[in-house]
Amino acid sequence: MTRGSDRLRQMVVLTTVALLASGCSRVAELMPWKKDAPEPAMAQPEALPAPGTVMAPAVPAGARTAEALDTTTAEQKAAAMAPVAAAPSASLGTVVVSLGDVTTPGFWLRSGLVSAPAPGVVKTAAGQTVQVDLLPGSGAAQLSLAAFRALGLGLTDLPQVEVSRR
Repeated sequence: MTRGSDRLRQMVVLTTVALLASGCSRVAELMPWKKDAPEPAMAQPEALPAPGTVMAPAVPAGARTAEALDTTTAEQKAAAMAPVAAAPSASLGTVVVSLGDVTTPGFWLRSGLVSAPAPGVVKTAAGQTVQVDLLPGSGAAQLSLAAFRALGLGLTDLPQVEVSRR
């Protein structure tokens, strides 16, 4: 074969690939069995408050600072930081936590260590504790903005914490 025919073949292949790729969005129209299927809904995680807790106000539009994003009330902060009256009932283990969704108010920990919502306690290596709502999750453990701030952690820290159920 000649160089010219090799180049022509390459151009034809590339053009065909480009045309096929540009029509990808229309492929579903050619599959009648897909037309009636509803789009799968993405599961949105819910922050469930512990019984008797007061929900923090929603995050104001345009909030950009930790202070503006943390809408927990003084009552919630005092309750979360109050000494635990009784020893935690069950240690669930230790996890490295990252900052969770800053627009989800309250004191919570989302982790694979938890199988059902329950009240709990998070304890840092330095011995600081905060009471939280334990929420089931998957992947990396996430701690709320309010809990990060109450524990005095840097928002970019990845601290290891002990998680216990109350």
